[in-house]
Amino acid sequence: MTEEAKIVASMALLRLLAGTIEVSAALLMIKFARIETAFHINAALGLIGPSIFVLVSTLGLIGLAGKVSYAKLGLIALGVLLIVIAARK
Repeated sequence: MTEEAKIVASMALLRLLAGTIEVSAALLMIKFARIETAFHINAALGLIGPSIFVLVSTLGLIGLAGKVSYAKLGLIALGVLLIVIAARK
């Protein structure tokens, strides 16, 4: 397996993990059927989602490191940072 294929597989596995967590959280909300509990579960998801996004983006940047210029990598990293900042407000 090439290095690129390993990075893509890792990115996909992280996204599958995130999706599994989201679906599991939805099922827990239905199981508990309480607004307070659903709100707490949703708050936890609010922490997990951006973390997965940053991890997947980091893997992508690592994979692109040898293929694009440092200026473009910097712009991509800045874009990811701006998305994370905007999502926090």
